[in-house]
Amino acid sequence: MKQSLSILFAIVFWNAASAQSKIGITNIPDSSYNVQNEYKKVKKEFPAVSIVQEFQSSAFTEKRNISYCKTGERSLLLDVFSPTKKSKTKKTAIIIIHGGGWRSGHRSLHYPMAQRLAQMGYVCFTPEYRLSTEALYPAAIYDLKAAVRWIKKNATVYGIDTTKVVALGHSAGGELAAFLGATNQHTLFEGTDCNLNSSSAINAVIDIDGTLAFIHPESGEGDDSKRTSAATYWFGYTKTENPELWKQAAPLTHAGKQTPPTLFLNSAVARMHAGREDYLQKLNQYNIYTEVHDFDGAPHSFCLFEPWFTPMINYVDHFLKKVFPK
Repeated sequence: MKQSLSILFAIVFWNAASAQSKIGITNIPDSSYNVQNEYKKVKKEFPAVSIVQEFQSSAFTEKRNISYCKTGERSLLLDVFSPTKKSKTKKTAIIIIHGGGWRSGHRSLHYPMAQRLAQMGYVCFTPEYRLSTEALYPAAIYDLKAAVRWIKKNATVYGIDTTKVVALGHSAGGELAAFLGATNQHTLFEGTDCNLNSSSAINAVIDIDGTLAFIHPESGEGDDSKRTSAATYWFGYTKTENPELWKQAAPLTHAGKQTPPTLFLNSAVARMHAGREDYLQKLNQYNIYTEVHDFDGAPHSFCLFEPWFTPMINYVDHFLKKVFPK
């Protein structure tokens, strides 16, 4: 009850404060975070690196640009990648959330991942969500929980087991995936749009280099000395202007007995998984299953490239078979 009141206070304070900046809402898509730009950066240190490409296979089918929610005049889209092999057993659903600092990036970044996992028997969804060029926190949370509810509402269509719904994300997407899992049963983060009669509960989380805490000794978010930080744009406040909101937006704040089993896949960039050890400690108190795999020396965007992509997929598959045994 105390935590709920604290969250409510933070949201009320955030809504009431007059200093919130909307300068970042340009309504112009930011395409700066993309595979080609990251490839140019990564190749300097790792000359043998290669981009993981999209591919076609008879093992899966694709349906793209499906509207899962309409908020105002905005129609939010997702894509579905389904195994073609018929099965009497209901399948695990994986929601793949792209990164880009809550401001850039696109769901197509992880089409190759969705394709590979669909080829392995998982039903994968790649939803878009409103970025900070369009709407401030917690709009992205509302959107993604609406996506979960849409998936559960359409579970029969895609042969999904609604007790096996996974949130997977990279970077900002990893933070959002962890937040979805950590806020299971928190009605304050549901929003008011789309499929409200369905549940937004997540049954497992896969966090690929997503921060767990914004106000933390390990965090790199909130340094606006050279340019406005990604989180500052997303919240509309600096860390000092509204620290309570920054704290309430962190998965670490909400982690507890309702948090599902979690897999951490991390690069060598420590600030990208700030708060991980504290998060693990919280989950361990409730004997919640966790795994951690570090890719030594790997760059932040390692999941987009080989030689890291294939072992990462293998870790995902192993983890899901562990937490959802047949």
